[in-house]
Amino acid sequence: MGQGLWRVARNQQLQHQGYSGQGYLTREHGRRIATNNVSNTSNQKQTQGGIDIYHLLKTRKSKEQEGFINLEMLPPELSFTILSYLNATDLCLASCVWQDLANDELLWQGLCKSTWGHCSIYNKNPPLGFSFRKLYMQLDEGSLTFNANPDEGVNYFMSKGILDDSPKEIAKFIFCTRTLNWKKLRIYLDERRDVLDDLVTLHNFRNQFLPNALREFFRHIHAPEERGEYLETLITKFSHRFCACNPDLMRELGLSPDAVYVLCYSLILLSIDLTSPHVKNKMSKREFIRNTRRAAQNISEDFVGHLYDNIYLIGHVAA
Repeated sequence: MGQGLWRVARNQQLQHQGYSGQGYLTREHGRRIATNNVSNTSNQKQTQGGIDIYHLLKTRKSKEQEGFINLEMLPPELSFTILSYLNATDLCLASCVWQDLANDELLWQGLCKSTWGHCSIYNKNPPLGFSFRKLYMQLDEGSLTFNANPDEGVNYFMSKGILDDSPKEIAKFIFCTRTLNWKKLRIYLDERRDVLDDLVTLHNFRNQFLPNALREFFRHIHAPEERGEYLETLITKFSHRFCACNPDLMRELGLSPDAVYVLCYSLILLSIDLTSPHVKNKMSKREFIRNTRRAAQNISEDFVGHLYDNIYLIGHVAA
């Protein structure tokens, strides 16, 4: 390996200086000698399986001249896999170069379903002239409209045949979509209690610890900033849904929907107490157990203690 590297360095010196062992030669003659020696060196194998440096540099230079890989020269499966990592904007740009590949329906179908998990149109026979690229543009336009005016956004989806006019379909769309503004969504659900009811039933809280289930619930249905009738409605619906998903646990602990309702309020108040910088004297575990068991006497002390530990270690249930 060392002998091969020495030869390459020696030949480069001959090329630049025109120097030989017998003295100085003309630059042109020296360059011819250096070129011939490098060519001969490149055809020799390096000892102990070493890398041919000249061939490596030559290959690298040719790759730099080629630029980006032409996806059309690759197998279709590999090309589609590469393009599947692009977002909609980059995929549109890629279609300027690889039009047939970047406009493939499967790529745009994946983008639609990864952003909007449920639409009524997914389960229908596509109309004439349908394309998932066009559907993506309509879904994006409808989401922007919803974030400005929820009622107009839902009407837009219905006018394009994307959503059916039923509370259950609207609830599924909201449940599987993450591009909707949560403040506008909260206003919409406060006005459309029928959609809210179906949205609550989509949650599955089976075998979940109560504070974790409450966090998941508030990730989909954001809690209001102030206490009021809407918050009470949310906690009531959550309590009934949690009990329905865990009937055996409720029997074992002796809990009813009303008891779960009390626990939820206690968890929200504890979350505020432990996480707010304005509260100087934080509630202790003993105080939380005592206050909670006054409101719900059937609850065991160990269970309430575990609730406190969860909030203390993980944080706010409605953050």
